[in-house]
Amino acid sequence: MSSDNAVASASPPSATPDPARAGAVSRPVRRRRGARVDDTVDAIAAEVPVALIYNGTPFAVMMATPEDLADFALGFSLSEGIVAHADELQVGEIATSLEGITLQLAIPETRAAALEQRRRNLQGRSGCGVCGTESIEAVLRPPPRLRDSAPIRVGALHRALRELRERQPLNALTGATHAAGWADRDGRLLFVREDVGRHNALDKLIGALVAAGLDPLQGFAVVTSRASFEMAMKAAQAGIPLLAAISAPTALAIALADSAHLTLIGFARDDGHAVYTHARRLIENGPRDPRADEDGDDDAMEANS
Repeated sequence: MSSDNAVASASPPSATPDPARAGAVSRPVRRRRGARVDDTVDAIAAEVPVALIYNGTPFAVMMATPEDLADFALGFSLSEGIVAHADELQVGEIATSLEGITLQLAIPETRAAALEQRRRNLQGRSGCGVCGTESIEAVLRPPPRLRDSAPIRVGALHRALRELRERQPLNALTGATHAAGWADRDGRLLFVREDVGRHNALDKLIGALVAAGLDPLQGFAVVTSRASFEMAMKAAQAGIPLLAAISAPTALAIALADSAHLTLIGFARDDGHAVYTHARRLIENGPRDPRADEDGDDDAMEANS
């Protein structure tokens, strides 16, 4: 064991990408634990500029984790109202350079004309929910009103939260990413997506959900962040009826969720939660599916993360 003023004699290793996954890299670190000081290598979350280019015209540059980028492009395009349906977007070349990653996206000319009216090149810091928007009115555009959906039981919500904690390999490796998960009505997680930005993680989840052809009304989303206005807007835009966040909502998120008929839940933890809007979609446990209260993943479907 080293003394207070001593360090390991070996030189710090050179920084090299982690071959295990694109979302993490290895970097040298001098770590202290009590009296022990060691030079070692740490897994660090990757954060790179990702440029979204529609029909050859740059729209936004997002700081994001370089994983699940096709899902990201689709989810972002849908949640930002750039396209209305998955078949209106074609993901072309995904090019990586020293500067970052460029996604070439194709949309119908009518969509491109509308996009040109609101286009502005922005650099988002770890995600941005209002990119390319130049006026307060455009930011606060009314979301679509969500249709009625079958209620979710409290046990299903808690099951989804437990599974989400266990299904974040990138965060387990780096401790630096958010996650968004999609669960069926029994609380079984079908998809999990991770990113350094909470908005990006939700966009990736929306893209995965839509690409799989699943009906958003048949489940709910759980996220490891606060429930901001942008998060509520993206959920409502995607047709997700219930959004549960482990942290607090904002006042504007509550107002938006109320008007969109989105059930918004904050402080979603093992020992409780707070339902801020449209509480009818979350009901107490009953006989429908007792497995929703059980620990473990049982016969849960594997997440496509």
